[in-house]
Amino acid sequence: MKNFKRENLLFSLCGLNCGLCPMNLNQYCPGCGGGEGNQSCSIAKCSLQHGNVEYCFQCENYPCERYDNIDEFDSFITHQHRKKDMEKFKKLGIELYTAEQQRKKVLLNHLLNTYNDGRKKTLFCVAVNLLELDDLENIISELDKYTSNLTLKEKSGHAASLLQQAAKKKNIILKLRRQKSPGKSS
Repeated sequence: MKNFKRENLLFSLCGLNCGLCPMNLNQYCPGCGGGEGNQSCSIAKCSLQHGNVEYCFQCENYPCERYDNIDEFDSFITHQHRKKDMEKFKKLGIELYTAEQQRKKVLLNHLLNTYNDGRKKTLFCVAVNLLELDDLENIISELDKYTSNLTLKEKSGHAASLLQQAAKKKNIILKLRRQKSPGKSS
């Protein structure tokens, strides 16, 4: 969107971890405010109207009505911890939170390059977004240590299983929550 630029392309204005999104990883989206040709975003327009705040939580009106039910459904990336991640970002500050996101991106790329059988990209992206860094590092360390003799399909299944187990312990569901189309029943 014209006139909307940001320095930190890993963490969006509205609290999404853009650097861990499949669209960003595939270079279809540069992240929030990361270049010409970005999709028009009502929250980015709002930011420009409110003095070009870098993050919504810096706005005097946050949380506004835009954040009512904002985490209810997901897009290409999970929205489940958006408000929680903004609070964490506020608490840690830009340097520490960005360092954590950069580390998570390295771990995600390792999962995708070493353990993805072509069917786990979404699961890995959601898991890296929602699980804590310590949990992810422990899981990947275990995978790297004990799966070298397995086929890619076996490695992928084992990685998925360990991620799901860690998520279950924290009451986290590693699935994108899609909005139901009108007229469709579940």
